This record gives sequence, C-alpha cells and structure tokens, in this order.
Amino acid sequence: MYYERIIDHHLSEWAARSSHKPVLLRGARQVGKSTAVKHLGEQFKYFVEINLEKQPGYKTLFQPDLDIKRIVPQMAAMHGTPIIPGQTLLFIDEIQDCQEAIMALRFFKEDMPDLHVVAAGSLLEFVLDDIPTFGVGRIHSMYMYPMTFDEFLLANGEKILMDARNQASPASPLPIPLHDKLISLLRTFMLVGGMPESVAKWVETHDYLQCQEVQDDIITGYEADFPKYKKKVDPQLLRMTMRSAARQATKKFMYSQVPGEYKTADVKKALDLLIKANIIIPVTHTNANGLPLGDERDDSVRKMLLLDTGLMLRLLNMLMGNITEMTTHILTSTAADLVNKGPMAEMLAGLELLHYRTPNLQHELFYWVRQAKNATAEVDYVMPHDMHILPFEVKAGVQGGMKSLWDFMREKELSQAIRCSLENYGEFDYTDEKAAGAIRHVSIFPLYAIQTAICSIF
Repeated sequence: MYYERIIDHHLSEWAARSSHKPVLLRGARQVGKSTAVKHLGEQFKYFVEINLEKQPGYKTLFQPDLDIKRIVPQMAAMHGTPIIPGQTLLFIDEIQDCQEAIMALRFFKEDMPDLHVVAAGSLLEFVLDDIPTFGVGRIHSMYMYPMTFDEFLLANGEKILMDARNQASPASPLPIPLHDKLISLLRTFMLVGGMPESVAKWVETHDYLQCQEVQDDIITGYEADFPKYKKKVDPQLLRMTMRSAARQATKKFMYSQVPGEYKTADVKKALDLLIKANIIIPVTHTNANGLPLGDERDDSVRKMLLLDTGLMLRLLNMLMGNITEMTTHILTSTAADLVNKGPMAEMLAGLELLHYRTPNLQHELFYWVRQAKNATAEVDYVMPHDMHILPFEVKAGVQGGMKSLWDFMREKELSQAIRCSLENYGEFDYTDEKAAGAIRHVSIFPLYAIQTAICSIF
C-alpha cells in the first residue's frame, strides 16, 4: 500500500510543466525515494525503471559517449518498453553507481527536453564531489527525508483529525479531546519514527517490537555502506561517531566524546561524511544579528540530530543495552517532563522544521548560544521570517522559565517568537521591564503542529 508523501505534490507539479529539467532525487537510504517515483509513474502511459545497482548491464549504454539520442532507444530496446517524450517516465535508480549516467542527465535537458526523467540514489554527495561538471542549471535537485508527523497521521487514517488540527491556531486552540489524541499519536511517532518501512510495520501490526526490528535492519544497512564512504575513513570510526551523535543529540557536539582515542581531525572527517550521507543533520550556531543567518555561522559550534527519532532510540539501545525506561518515559511522562527532560522533543521539532520546507532546496538549521564564559543562554532554533529573525524555543515552562529567549529577543530587538511544547495552541505577551517595557509576543504551537507553524512562517 502506498502512503501519501509531501514530495508527491512537488513531483506531480514538475511532471505537469511544459518545460522540465531532469530531477535528481536526493536523500538518505530507505526514506522512500524509489517508492515515490514509482507512484508518480502511475500518471504516465509508460514507466521505465532502471536500477544501475541491480542491472549493471545498463551502465555500458553510457559508453563510449553520452549521446542521449543513441542511449534512449537502446535503453527502450533492453527494457522492452517504449520511451516516448510526454508518455514515458524514465526512472534511473541507484544512479550513484555510474558517474557517466549522472553526467548524462544534463544532456536529457538539451537533447530530449520533453522526456520526463527522474534519477535517484544514495550517497550521491560523495559521487558528485568527484564529478567535474554536474550540469548546473540543467538538472533540478529535490531533497527527500523520512516521513513527517503529518505523513504518519495520513498513513494511520487520521486525515480528519489532521484537518481539524489545521483549522486551529494560537488564537483558536483545539478542543481538549482532539489535543489529547494528537499528543498520544505524537508519542507513538517518536518511537516508530518516520522511516517508511517502520511506519508501514506499525500500521500493519501496532507492535513497537516489530518496528524496532525494522529500525535495527536499517541501521545495519547504513553501517554496511560505511566502507563505501571513502577508502581512507575507518568504518569503525564512522560507527562510533554515529553512536556518539545519538548520545550527544541536541547538545554541542564534542569530538572528544567519540570513543576510541581518535584524533579530532579524523572524527571531524567522519562526522562530515555522515552529514553528507544525510544520516546526521547539523544545527549550526549563528550570531543571528541579521539575515541570511548563514553569514554569521560558526561551524565549530554545532549540535547534531539523527535523521529519525526511531533510529536514534535504536542507536541509544545499542549504546545503553536497554531503553525500556526511556520508552516508558516517552509513552507515559507528563507533557512538561517529555519536553524538558531528554533530547527527543527538541530533536523532533528540529526535524519537523526541516522536513516541511520546500524540497527544492537543501535547507539548514541554525540555533543561537551565548558564547561568553560561563554563559548558559541558548535558543533552540532561529529561522528567517518576513525579513526578520524568529526565535523558536522547544519548552514546556511558563513565561518565567524562558530567560534565554527573553535575553535573545532583548539583545536582537525582536518582538515575535514561537514556543513549541505539548501545550495546546495559545499566545501571550511578555512585558520586558529590562527593555523599557517592550512587549514580546509569543505564539504557542504544539509539537504535533509544526506544519502549521511552518505555514505561518513561510
């Protein structure tokens, strides 16, 4: 059964354009890239799927030259399916296995502009680094991630509930029974995560243990890929770095905490490769004095998120031996404890903030921390909004427990902020007596409503 994904709308919109570049669909392994393209293929009269990993014979078509008008008829003959512009979707999967095929994408736009071509692959960033000309301006990249909470709701048949939530706002909260039901589903989502196979297993069985088996297999698959990353990087160091990132999630990443007495330079290289593979998502400090936020970034001060909450819990299980207590905490703790104790809420919020934005760009996450000696002020995320900076705090505390946010807003002279928690929608004004009575307006969005928060921002 196919579960609706955010990327579907963007792919369908691309397919309907009179002028379209070949699409390169990028993202970590097993986030659903191939399945989404196959679903798109149902809109076409013909669908031709070529997997260069399973069908290496197709690689020879891209030699000795990249003449698309020669390659396409030969491809059609080998597949036994017509490849006709306007009628066929050509899908080249695992394209990272053939550099020449990646280089050929640009010529589809030049020589067969009416043919719909989608390519996908994992570890593409490593291959693209080694290609001298990638076809800038002739290829359109889209980025795909694990499933969002909204996609999880749809997979579980909760569209009516999702639609009701979308009608709510800080000025018009949800009825308590709907709020409580969404909180319950969000707790489940934290454990199941957004990897499509894990979500499908949950929909089928409602068994957390079976979902964990799926997650363990995915992690094993990721680790099996490590020897492919770069020949000079120790796969064991990659494993240790990934596990350490799980342990340090939402804290400033410390290279020294990676076990094994590795050199900092080697750990940094391993971490950068895991980021390129889209397994780890960095959240980078910015001074946040203006836009764009990246102009004042400091890559030496970063927090790390794993690409999926479910996978992070399985990695922690490998580190700690048993996470029964943590699982119980997620399922039964009070709203305040779930948000304020442990990294899960902050990590989930960051991933959701990333996943709901347009897939046509590779977005970054930023946060702010005061770097003065003995400083403790930190704002979880900062985002651009209407030519201003918008602080985004994940917190369950009341107004008096948000000192870092008030310090940040006072220093940057900001009047708007978002608090994300397990409270219902709401809003309040804070009178900042330390800034001549300036009014700070805070909109409250529940953790289950990051999508509606994003819609209010962008």
